[in-house]
Amino acid sequence: MMNKIKLGVLIPVFNGLSFTQKSLSRLYKLIDENSSTTLDIQIVVTDDGSTDGTAEWIHQNFPQTHVLTGDGSLWWSGGINLGMKYAIDHLNCSYVLWWNNDILPAEDYFHNLEQIILSEKPEIAGSKIYYAHQPELVWSMGGIFNTRNGRKHMTGMDEPDHDALKKVHYADWLPGMGTLLHKSVIGKIGLLDEKNFPQYHGDSDYTFRAKLAGYQIKVYPGLRIWNDKSNSGLLHRDSYKLLKKSLTDIKSNYHMGKDFLFYRKYATSPMAYQTLVIKYCLYIGGFIKWRLLNLLGIRKKRRTF
Repeated sequence: MMNKIKLGVLIPVFNGLSFTQKSLSRLYKLIDENSSTTLDIQIVVTDDGSTDGTAEWIHQNFPQTHVLTGDGSLWWSGGINLGMKYAIDHLNCSYVLWWNNDILPAEDYFHNLEQIILSEKPEIAGSKIYYAHQPELVWSMGGIFNTRNGRKHMTGMDEPDHDALKKVHYADWLPGMGTLLHKSVIGKIGLLDEKNFPQYHGDSDYTFRAKLAGYQIKVYPGLRIWNDKSNSGLLHRDSYKLLKKSLTDIKSNYHMGKDFLFYRKYATSPMAYQTLVIKYCLYIGGFIKWRLLNLLGIRKKRRTF
């Protein structure tokens, strides 16, 4: 009999019980339907001090889940690090899969993942991510970062799915969901930088570091997941108070300090910083623009994702 390949699915959470309920129900349904698979899938949830009964609900409904606990200071990177160490050291997993509680996989996700692992034995692999509220609209086929001009973006972002996005893509970095790592990668480059990048950029910093270490990063269109963007990020929402907070808060993708730290680590030309200048000019300029237009009675249409 062929030995099963142990895979740890890592889900860091802080509250958001309704998302966790939906996520675990979907995951265990797919695991049960693929019971003959050569994958031995273990789900590891890092509950970073939730106050909404997350741990209790998991123990009552899915007691087979490995629940690790934090005190609220782990954030995403710390939660993933704790999960990776547990999956490798205690569960003897060969692979770990970064996951979030606000994503749902396609029916054939784990079947396709199994085939990729068996046929290609990848060291790092990425998933194709769509918007949950617009299921045919792609959010990511992996990230690209040009160290000279500073352009950092995700392939396929906001594009309706099309033939070019149905092929394997090569990436410079990956987002923190649907990212597969072999334990040898962690053994070589270590854990995520939870001190400098506790939330945003923890994923791109780690996977870009892996690319610089010589790893090839492929994104597979057959690994389809859908992300509910309503559960993540911090934006200004046309509020001066939130604008200021979004520029300095760990939960914000517009945290200026973390952005400049990433570029300080990896940019190879001063010209790279022009990308950050443009990013924040557009963000702050857009805020000012719509505040003025609001005074004239012109309202901005909100995105539904």
